[in-house]
Amino acid sequence: MATLVVNAGSSSHKLVLFDDDGRRRWSGAIDWSDRGGALAQGQEQLAQALAPLLADATAIAAVGHRIVHGGDRFRSAVVLDDAVTGALEALRRLAPLHNGPALDTLAVLRQLLPTAWHAAAFDTAFHRSLPPEAATYALPAAWRDRGLHRFGFHGLSHGAIARRWPDARLISAHLGGGCSLAVIEGGRCRDTTMGFTPLDGLVMGTRSGSLDPGLLLELLEQGVSLAELREGLHRHSGLLGLSEHSSDMRLLRQRAQAGDGPARLAIDVFQHQLLKAIGAGIALLGGFDVLALTGGIGEHDGELHDWLRQRLQGLGLAPAGPARLEVVPADEEGEILRQLRALAPPPPGRPGG
Repeated sequence: MATLVVNAGSSSHKLVLFDDDGRRRWSGAIDWSDRGGALAQGQEQLAQALAPLLADATAIAAVGHRIVHGGDRFRSAVVLDDAVTGALEALRRLAPLHNGPALDTLAVLRQLLPTAWHAAAFDTAFHRSLPPEAATYALPAAWRDRGLHRFGFHGLSHGAIARRWPDARLISAHLGGGCSLAVIEGGRCRDTTMGFTPLDGLVMGTRSGSLDPGLLLELLEQGVSLAELREGLHRHSGLLGLSEHSSDMRLLRQRAQAGDGPARLAIDVFQHQLLKAIGAGIALLGGFDVLALTGGIGEHDGELHDWLRQRLQGLGLAPAGPARLEVVPADEEGEILRQLRALAPPPPGRPGG
């Protein structure tokens, strides 16, 4: 019997079917970028897109789902029964671009694969090793007692990279539609750029990254509604907001070379914030051994690779230097499979089974 792994992202769904021995039988993807993103699709649209990919559904015994935000409750992979699903629904608003599509996909796949059991692996789980000085916000205690602290995200991607270099002083940069950096030592996360939600940190495709909180207060004072603020920060900022045209780094590179000023600005702001975060990570580690780049931009943007090598030469990243830049294919699906197989399947007939 096979295991289906589903990675519901903000702009696409990635699916991989694994054999019992862990080999990939097939993989597929659904690109929502030209249809408003995954969040814009309802369960009916999801079902129409997913059903043709599941012609061999009878062979699928288990389904592993990527869930971005697990809150404080979910610290490791878990079987998805009704109680767990209900608890995750309460977290949907904290990562709307990801938790929403993932939970809608779960509902659809329960109908399309009625005999399979389902489990979730969480992006937040890898960052549970954050020390208090990295996880704690400088807020009044009464606010912090509400559970407001740094969670960190992209943990499935960063965790897979950490296992490649378990003893290294490692800076892992996941750069795609969403972007984050993790500072890792001895396989454990010491700091990361995303925070309470996946809005924080680096400039992303449509998300703003870190901002002065006073700027948000000012927008509210000027009459921008909470709904407008949420929509603007999640879906109209980042590379898209800066360039006023696209969130696709490939297209922005082309337009910048043709003299497009906003596209050039978008790239420059993206690279500036990334370099600052890498520098902070090097300072925390007292040096570094590996800078690993993954994700769509991290893996394929050769101009970014060259720029980073040039800018970090004095810090040891050079052909003859002690540190090296590694380009690593993202393997969130393989990490989800590994975590799912550590779980005990629910008994037949039980919720989740």
